Amino acid sequence: MLGTSALEQLESMLRRHWRLGQNMVLCWAPDPHGLLTIVVPHYFLGNFTATHADSDTLDSDELFVRQLISESRRTSHDQIFEVAHRLGVSTSFIKLDEEFALDDETLDAVDAVISRYSLGFVENRAVALFDIAEFSLFKPFQQASQLNSLSYSMNSAHTKLKREGVEVNFARTTTGDGYYLWNRDTGTYPNLDLLTFFLLVLIDNAAARSQSAVGTVPLIRAGFHVGSHYELSQAKGVNPTVFSYIVGDVTIELARLLDDAEPGAIRLGNFSSCLPDEPDRRSGPSDFLSRCRSELLEMNGLKVADRSIDNLEFLDWSTGGSSARSIELIDKHGKPHTVHSVGLSAGLGKINLELGIRERL
Repeated sequence: MLGTSALEQLESMLRRHWRLGQNMVLCWAPDPHGLLTIVVPHYFLGNFTATHADSDTLDSDELFVRQLISESRRTSHDQIFEVAHRLGVSTSFIKLDEEFALDDETLDAVDAVISRYSLGFVENRAVALFDIAEFSLFKPFQQASQLNSLSYSMNSAHTKLKREGVEVNFARTTTGDGYYLWNRDTGTYPNLDLLTFFLLVLIDNAAARSQSAVGTVPLIRAGFHVGSHYELSQAKGVNPTVFSYIVGDVTIELARLLDDAEPGAIRLGNFSSCLPDEPDRRSGPSDFLSRCRSELLEMNGLKVADRSIDNLEFLDWSTGGSSARSIELIDKHGKPHTVHSVGLSAGLGKINLELGIRERL
């Protein structure tokens, strides 16, 4: 395992290559005396994959880049020269004073440091979008209160689920009047857990609205989708932070889903993904919602507004309901989207909350 001083030396060298975000590290390979890296300007990948920028079909260059920056950035010593040749660039060498070991712990530690100066691609990840309705019409103090209230609902839902053994390692970035939110972990369980988290945040928000003064708790439009995206560490000061932001097909689709949504609407994208324990079957929004409903009702210790959730039903018009129908919409760019609208009835003791709104087809 590389010692602390060696990792600090590596961080210092990477910072020089990074140049406040001017460059990024695409991949690396271990060497007995240090690291071989491929460092390119931040605009390089855009130029490299721009041949078919106007096409909806991925070309071989973009597929190559996506594979290169998915999961680990580590390559073999021979492979990194093949990558450099394909990209038309040269490798760089980072010499370390301490000899480089090849045990798994060392390789993982180095890869974690490299990722903060790199770009990542995730093929399949659930992402949620909470958008506060009519945010710009409120006074600044009310805006701060609403953002704080939504943030509290997220933190509260996270704590409640963690007590029940569901760990949602969530990250978020602000949109100005709301948040994109995703699970840092990837896979079938993290995607399902994020939807459970998403529903619990909405229930907590609805409970808070039923007990609050006007303007202090937000009325939100909410969206959930599963898809691909790129992930970048945020450039802040002289170091990239451990925080990141995401952009790609999934965030674009979410924004389109909520473009014309009325305040209070809950919309799911037309995704297809695998549920836990069903690796050979693709499931859609209705199956995901049904699984999340069962999980929430099975959590006997789960409480919202100091009351247990003793009933949770999808309204008949909702996805998951008896008369569900999807919505077909055309976005401002003329592209079609299939939307699944959600309506919930949540029983909290003597209180019954209705979430979502019935939308015109």
